[in-house]
Amino acid sequence: MASDKTTVLIVEDEPAIIELVTFSLRETGWNVQSVQSTAEAWESITQRIPHLILLDWMLPDQSGLRLLSRIRSDRHFQDIPVIMLTAKSMEEDKIAGLNTGADDYVTKPFSPRELLARAKALMRRKAPDQGMEPISFGGVRLDPVSMAVTVHDERVDMGHAEFKLLKFLMTHPERVFSRSQLLDKVWGDHVVIEERTVDVHVLRLRKALKEADKLIRTVRSVGYMLSDK
Repeated sequence: MASDKTTVLIVEDEPAIIELVTFSLRETGWNVQSVQSTAEAWESITQRIPHLILLDWMLPDQSGLRLLSRIRSDRHFQDIPVIMLTAKSMEEDKIAGLNTGADDYVTKPFSPRELLARAKALMRRKAPDQGMEPISFGGVRLDPVSMAVTVHDERVDMGHAEFKLLKFLMTHPERVFSRSQLLDKVWGDHVVIEERTVDVHVLRLRKALKEADKLIRTVRSVGYMLSDK
């Protein structure tokens, strides 16, 4: 299935480079999407998180560095591996890119084979830290790589917040968490979200899980837990 493949988002406004890189990455079996502005890139990322972003420095609406800064400051997207593509070869530019959060840096003109080798090396480095093995519980299967959730082998759709909440609960089954604990563990204590917002996300998650909604248990006066008992 295509959804199980590594998905790469190319953010680049030069058609020749898009074509060259797309061909090279598809040859290795990866899914490739391309956009030509930071606005289109952000829309694409929010619809589906890619496994890797190849990001051009100079784009028509604003710099790739600005987009990178936005990605790194958003808790939902900050762990996405990013390789900067740029004609800039000055040392200070490379440092600026890396300081903003780029994982690697390839200067144009570059060889597609070199880019592919860098991309594969970066994916290998990142994978062990992200808990990439699929998780199953009570008929629900969550694949962190493809961002896919299935209930009894049927694909279901849910938002990023609900996905993160489900992933956390599935990695800590049969354990009760208060709303404040879930806020801290799932969204981070620096994010300003009211505790009642957790209830909204739990409601949405139950709706997305359809017949498996009973796995999300409300523990009165305490919080929530994932349980099939």
